[in-house]
Amino acid sequence: MVRTRFCSDQPGGTVQVMRVTYHKLVRDQIPAIIAADGHQPVTRVLDDAGYEAALRAKLLEEAHEAQAAPDGKLASELADVLEVLQALAAAHDMGWEEVVSEASRKRGERGGFDQRIFLEYVDQAR
Repeated sequence: MVRTRFCSDQPGGTVQVMRVTYHKLVRDQIPAIIAADGHQPVTRVLDDAGYEAALRAKLLEEAHEAQAAPDGKLASELADVLEVLQALAAAHDMGWEEVVSEASRKRGERGGFDQRIFLEYVDQAR
């Protein structure tokens, strides 16, 4: 969206403003980085329910970015996924150790992904 704003200190008195809408959770320093770049971020602080919902959406966003990342960018994208996982656990009053313990328990019960097994289909007798 491009908006025209009247500005008395500009020649001609107007300036074109383009609004880019994001509607997503961002890292804490992003608004300051945007402002330092000469732009005007508009933000709000989420309540608990909104924060938890935004974290879940952010997890999907970051997972998709990791999925699409070239090998050279994968570590950076996985770091973003990890950051969101840690924040989501904390938002639900879980310690990171609890998440790691649960992962270990599940690995013990069902295994990991070390053997690279890809399930094609299952024939079920009726």
